Amino acid sequence: MRKRVKGYRKPMAKEFWTITEVVELLEVEESFLLELEEEEVICPVCSEEPPKKLFRTSDLERLRLAKALVEDMGVNLAGVEVILRMRQNMVQMRRQFDAILEDLAQEIQETLRHGSP
Repeated sequence: MRKRVKGYRKPMAKEFWTITEVVELLEVEESFLLELEEEEVICPVCSEEPPKKLFRTSDLERLRLAKALVEDMGVNLAGVEVILRMRQNMVQMRRQFDAILEDLAQEIQETLRHGSP
């Protein structure tokens, strides 16, 4: 049975994927992968033995989003790069915000336990 990635949300067990596997799983053309690599939307890992490009599971998510942006929304590759970079920045900002809230909650709990600061 073949794993389907289209619209996947669960973490995949495999760490690296070949171009052939990515093309099959995401139902994209190899030329699309090469264009995304040129635009630096994805950065595959190069293995030495045998020489080939490998994609991380995180690249698959970026590829899935890039495919949806291009095919469903008509975004060009430069736009895809900007959108994905902004999305990554938003995720990082959310993590920072969550960490700040967690620290603040701990400080409030400490203050409530021990009285005034």
